[in-house]
Amino acid sequence: MKVVNLKQAILQAWKERWSDYQWAINMKTFFPKGATWDILNLAEALLEQAMVGPSPNPLILSYLKYAISSQMVSYSSVLTAISKFDDFSRDLCVQALLDIMDMFCDRLSCHGKAEECVGLCRALLSALHWLLRCTAASAERLQEAPETTAPASAEKQLAMCLQRLEKTLSSTKNRALLHIAKLEEASSWTAIEQCLLKLGETLANLSNPQLRSQAEQCGVLIRSIPSMLSVRSEQLHETGFPTVHAVVLLEGTMNLTGETQPLVEQLMMVKRMQHIPTPLFVLEIWKACFVGLIESPEGTEELKWTAFTYLKIPQVLVKLKKYSHGDRDFTEDVNCAFEFLLKLTPLLDKADQRCNCDCTSFLLQECNKQGLLSEASFANLTAKCKADREQAPQLKSSENANIQPNPGLILRAEPTVTNILKTMDADHSKSPEGLLGVLGHMLSGKSLDLLLAAAAATGKLKSFARKFINLNEFTTHGPGESTKTASVRALLFDISFLMLCHVAQTYGSEVILSDCSSGAEVPFFETWMQTCMPEEGKILNPDHPCFRPDSTKVESLVALLNNSSEMKLVQMKWHEACLSISAAILEILNAWENGVLAFESIQKITDNIKGKVCSLAVCAVAWLVAHVRMLGLDEREKSLQMIRQLAGPLYSENTLQFYNERVVIMNSILEHMCADVLQQTATQIKFPSTGVDTMPYWNLLPPKRPIKEVLTGVFAQVLEKGWVDSRSIHIFDTLLHMGGVYWFCNNLLKELLKETRKEHTLRAVELLYSIFCLDMQQVTLVLLGHIVPGLLTDSAKWQSLMDPPGTALAKLAVWCALSSYSSHKGQASSRQKKRHREDIEDYISLFPLDDTQPSKLMRLLSSNEDDASILSSPTDRSVNSSLSASQLHTVNMRDPLNRVLANLFLLIASILGSRTAGPHTQFVQWFMEECVDCLEQGSRGSILQFMPFTTVSELVKVSAMCSPKVVLAITDLSLPLGRQVAAKAIAAL
Repeated sequence: MKVVNLKQAILQAWKERWSDYQWAINMKTFFPKGATWDILNLAEALLEQAMVGPSPNPLILSYLKYAISSQMVSYSSVLTAISKFDDFSRDLCVQALLDIMDMFCDRLSCHGKAEECVGLCRALLSALHWLLRCTAASAERLQEAPETTAPASAEKQLAMCLQRLEKTLSSTKNRALLHIAKLEEASSWTAIEQCLLKLGETLANLSNPQLRSQAEQCGVLIRSIPSMLSVRSEQLHETGFPTVHAVVLLEGTMNLTGETQPLVEQLMMVKRMQHIPTPLFVLEIWKACFVGLIESPEGTEELKWTAFTYLKIPQVLVKLKKYSHGDRDFTEDVNCAFEFLLKLTPLLDKADQRCNCDCTSFLLQECNKQGLLSEASFANLTAKCKADREQAPQLKSSENANIQPNPGLILRAEPTVTNILKTMDADHSKSPEGLLGVLGHMLSGKSLDLLLAAAAATGKLKSFARKFINLNEFTTHGPGESTKTASVRALLFDISFLMLCHVAQTYGSEVILSDCSSGAEVPFFETWMQTCMPEEGKILNPDHPCFRPDSTKVESLVALLNNSSEMKLVQMKWHEACLSISAAILEILNAWENGVLAFESIQKITDNIKGKVCSLAVCAVAWLVAHVRMLGLDEREKSLQMIRQLAGPLYSENTLQFYNERVVIMNSILEHMCADVLQQTATQIKFPSTGVDTMPYWNLLPPKRPIKEVLTGVFAQVLEKGWVDSRSIHIFDTLLHMGGVYWFCNNLLKELLKETRKEHTLRAVELLYSIFCLDMQQVTLVLLGHIVPGLLTDSAKWQSLMDPPGTALAKLAVWCALSSYSSHKGQASSRQKKRHREDIEDYISLFPLDDTQPSKLMRLLSSNEDDASILSSPTDRSVNSSLSASQLHTVNMRDPLNRVLANLFLLIASILGSRTAGPHTQFVQWFMEECVDCLEQGSRGSILQFMPFTTVSELVKVSAMCSPKVVLAITDLSLPLGRQVAAKAIAAL
């Protein structure tokens, strides 16, 4: 009924020729209170009456214009009303509507409720669709008219339509509102895309180039709306990227066995955060590989680096190719990276000299094999590489001419690994001698380390270890066997045992362990390794039950060792002997110390222990190491002497096959086992040397120097150089173990906050991020849960947050948060599992789950701020003030990282809402700007989901953040509530 009255009122005004302001006064008299003009559909009623005839009614249109100017009607109701008009043949009516749109289409706003703001987005989408239909109709009319009599009105109308389209779309704010509307109404957006395709076909034949160009520009703007957040500018002024370099070095030095996917994701994260162009990104990976090859210590480390460079990195690049999208083909980027690499002559010369071969040509072949280069590029690069290397210093000298280069050996070792795995799958009982021949061949020279490095780099080491565990289990006992069969079985047991110890020490014991969920019986070697084998950071109890087996077995073993001239092999249960040897050694030691046995008898016993199978000597030393730790200074001599006796080789003709090869591995194992205890007891034992340092990264810290000095000194060196080397990585890792995560993180950040030059702080951030990759999860918890909140809530520390160190810290905090959040659903890498995990309970007490008790953080805030109502505990705030997208996505808040992020964003919200401004407010702005800068298009799982929705309206008050793109970036548009919050914030800009 009200609509009829409204219509009557409009007709009365027209009949009596009221002026526009008279009309407005009288309308307010007719409809004093109650429903708003939008609910009464005033805009639609006015347009309906104005468009009755062939031309619009100017008086009623003046009423509508007055209603718009005086804000009687909302922009959304006017746009909705316009979009309902569809008789495009009435030129004057269409032009009048276009004129009305011209009044406000580039300055839309809404200050009402969130629902009304979303209504404005939808209305703008309808208006865009109407403009496109109107443009298409005008273009069709222009096309259908004869060339000579083309009506000027049709061209004029088309120009007007395109002008309004351009004016509407050139506003970033409007495009942002349309972006929200597209997510609200997917079907309407599909209709717009179809309309755009149809319009493109119609306008292709348009004779007027100016109009055609204008239409194309409008089409580009419309198509850019769905991806308006993903436009990125890449860094073109930088040529070196120390973060990529350090991440690759860290992985190559410490995590060869790790899966490629986490490394790929971490590298992509760095590329995205630092906006690195793909060719320079690939180049930096190779530079890091070559530097790793050059500086790796001789021996196992060198082979590990070679395997990493030639086997693992090509696989990483294959996976990076899948992430590649854009105009350029990834193979083009790889080609471009090789072109750059060939210009780095000093680096290539040094690498070639170290490896005694043309390193680049091997890399080219591998990349070509993996389909990372086109045939033409491969041929061109190979020719350039050959020409370039002809100018290089002569590699082949008389002494190294016969040495086979490691890259070639590693590439040949990879298929050998596959063949050995197949051989190991066969039934061991059928041809043990054949199997022994294969294993014996593996022990010669550096074959074992080559094969293990190739297996580690290609992800086959775990199955390699599993096969040897099965073999070891098979050989533990053999009923009814001849002397020959017994010696083969003893050798198979010994070689498999030594190999597994070597793998565990070189690549970490995680490689050996099987999945516990299977419920099967745990193999002997796994049991022994977990309970009896000394490792870095693992303290063993020499009185543990695992070292105290059945006394009758111990007595018979002591008798055998003491009375026999040599160890018996037939029907020997090797696993029982290995488990009994610790108790037997204790008996023998006691007898020696009490004078029952002379030193000659001890020599005979130790010769017996190591004479046939070296694994018994390994088990004996494992217990002795644990035993020595528990003894006083004056009680250690005999135990250490026994270790010396067991470590030396036995010069006898009556040994089993491959004795010398087995002793080399045994000595390497014993040296690793004894390193900790020898350092603690200041003792030296000379292990037979193989000419290569078996523990290159051992004991790097300078003696008698405080570890804080070491930390700051090494960081200063790294900062001066501009990149992290392998040795520094190992020192940082040791310091992280010794000082703990908080100490490590806090002291390095103090160094960052001391920097005053912008370029130095940026370099420091890039290097710190890569150093923190040693244990990114724990560092992030400390950084965001303790250090940053401490700086933000203590006014005495605000001065340290000034630019440039404050900007740098904000950047580092965001990088760490993003990296940890994107990877914390995956498994911790093997190097991180060894470290002490902080107790989750620590984070629960710091940031409690329920809102019934104020968290430490919120109590800290309320004590430091005048405005206690904003900063008080969660119970005092309304539910909406802390509601975030993460709660609507039901993110697990028992996870420490989620909890820390949620509380950090609560702190940010409270700082933005407080009455005190200062460097801490500026820090929050930098933090949010970095979040937006690093954001990945469409990433629902971003860290910004922990930000309370109310923060958005506070953030847009900060001048640097009041842009529509920023609002779209910081809100979760996958949620209806997120879209409402974004629409409200953008509509109010």
